[in-house]
Amino acid sequence: VQLVESGGGLVQPGGSLRLACAASGVTFDDYAIGWFRQAPGKEREGLSCVDNSDGTTYYADSVKARFTISSDKGKNTVYLQMNNLEPDDTAVYSCAAINTLYSGAYDWAEPGDYDWWGQGTQVTVSS
Repeated sequence: VQLVESGGGLVQPGGSLRLACAASGVTFDDYAIGWFRQAPGKEREGLSCVDNSDGTTYYADSVKARFTISSDKGKNTVYLQMNNLEPDDTAVYSCAAINTLYSGAYDWAEPGDYDWWGQGTQVTVSS
């Protein structure tokens, strides 16, 4: 399983970015893909997740009004649309995968429940 993130960069406050997580080596429908971020000196934070087996989506309260997760099964890619970005959103953003056929119940926001991780992409929100 390989996950590759893209779409990070520098954006001004109030701006938008769309991150992409391209998955390979997977049967896409068998995986839940989550997005996390980690800022310097802070713990990794679960932002959102999509379970591709049934399309269920999950969001952290801190971002649900501004971020939207979506899944393109034809491209084996999960997107995170981030709007109205704030300086506090500055972090390394990573996607991760769980094989839902074998995982049983999982906590979408718990990093330890994920089996595979991408390398991360930097998002910097600054004027």
